[in-house]
Amino acid sequence: MTMTNRFFIFAGGISGAAGVALSAAAAHIGGGTVETAAHFLLAHAPAFLALGFLARMKILTAGAWLLLVGVLVFSGDLLMRNYVGTRLFPMAAPTGGTAMILGWLVIAAGASFARTEG
Repeated sequence: MTMTNRFFIFAGGISGAAGVALSAAAAHIGGGTVETAAHFLLAHAPAFLALGFLARMKILTAGAWLLLVGVLVFSGDLLMRNYVGTRLFPMAAPTGGTAMILGWLVIAAGASFARTEG
């Protein structure tokens, strides 16, 4: 297993843990942006795990990086706005969202490059 594969498995674990912790915080403290960030972290955690175990193609690794950067920027911006009162940087949430969309599209494109067996 490569370091990149291990990193994405690690990212999946951290993303899942952060999503659960933020879901609890949103339930007890409130905050719609915290809940949204938690949902995005939880939704992407299984993808990071799967890509960590399965990604052997560079295009899938590129898609995984786009997903990771996107979810960190998107969720980070929502959390900064909720807890600090300022944005991560201008247009951070749309930038992160766009990176996630592109990541999923790159992963989908990667399927067309995969070799078929049989």
